[in-house]
Amino acid sequence: MYRTRDDALLAHAKIRRLWPLIGVLVALLLVGALSGLVLLHGTPFEADTEWMASVRENPNSFLMYVSFVMNFLGGGVIAWAVIPLGGAAAFLFARKPVAAVYWLISLGLSAAAVQGVKQLVGRARPLDMLVISDHGSFPSGHTANAATVAVVLGIVLRRTWVWVVGVLGIAVMAFTRTYLGAHWITDTLAGTLIGACVAIIVWAPFGVPLLREQLRPHHQRS
Repeated sequence: MYRTRDDALLAHAKIRRLWPLIGVLVALLLVGALSGLVLLHGTPFEADTEWMASVRENPNSFLMYVSFVMNFLGGGVIAWAVIPLGGAAAFLFARKPVAAVYWLISLGLSAAAVQGVKQLVGRARPLDMLVISDHGSFPSGHTANAATVAVVLGIVLRRTWVWVVGVLGIAVMAFTRTYLGAHWITDTLAGTLIGACVAIIVWAPFGVPLLREQLRPHHQRS
């Protein structure tokens, strides 16, 4: 039926896109429902306040250091310029232009989606946060960015260890955002869903070109 193994992989890739997109639809419905609940509730949920109280009950110097490092890496010029442009440059150096475009579009749309939801929901930050940030608490931009990076790299590099490191990175980012009092735990949940969803939605039209690029012999990439 298929002339080569690569033809079979490309054909199956078109079919396999359906289930991730269904998952994205469910996740977006959850984000929408959570956003509505945040708007209607007005104040933090009980789970938010209980989590915040438990993680910040006994401050730890090591966790505080890690939290400030993650805060630096996930925001400001690092998140808006260094990571997007540096990642794109790395992909171009590896002769993966499709991956570079996928990377840039995913990160750009993820940041735009986060800012759009922030403006729509308008949730206030926790009062005693230890870092300076913008007004909007819901969703977490740091966590959304971490999720987008993790999913894009997992899709492009196709290595189990990349997915494992990516999931751990998201978890650490989510924890440290609450440890610094910068976000409620539901903010980080919404940020994770948005970041992952954007990466998968952008992957849908890029899936086959990305796989072709990955299957192409290294000396033929341009």
